[in-house]
Amino acid sequence: MGFDTPAGTRGARSRGGQGAVGRWVQRQMMNQHRRKGWKFLGMDVLFLTTIGRKSGAERITPMAWFPHGDGTWLIVASAAGAAHNPSWYRNIAAHPDRLQIELADRKIAVTAEQLTGPAREQAWQRIAAAQPRYAKYQQKTDRELPVIRLVPKSGSGHAG
Repeated sequence: MGFDTPAGTRGARSRGGQGAVGRWVQRQMMNQHRRKGWKFLGMDVLFLTTIGRKSGAERITPMAWFPHGDGTWLIVASAAGAAHNPSWYRNIAAHPDRLQIELADRKIAVTAEQLTGPAREQAWQRIAAAQPRYAKYQQKTDRELPVIRLVPKSGSGHAG
């Protein structure tokens, strides 16, 4: 399934590029999540490693995840309701087979697939019910927020 959700024409204000200060803050937050239970605002957190579509460099992004019930994880490319998809989404589109997630107890190589149609709608309903802030993000923008399913690669050591 393609990662081709177009940008919207309206949305929340984007943070823009991270820069050195933003990367430092992100590292501090990641260290805190590792020490304090892998939670943020009541949500489970994982760290997604992607390969930059332009730079080719590893990029690590902390994000909320939702169980899919089949040993996979769901993430949402919300960008807090911005008009544009987040950078990590565009990185997945460029390199969907070069991904890794870090959870509290392990690192797992994964592949990504974007949910569409009824599968997306069912997942979206569960996500919005579990975390109403995502429904608010959707209201801020006219783009459909992509829902991504992360699937362990064969032999990745997933015990699920």
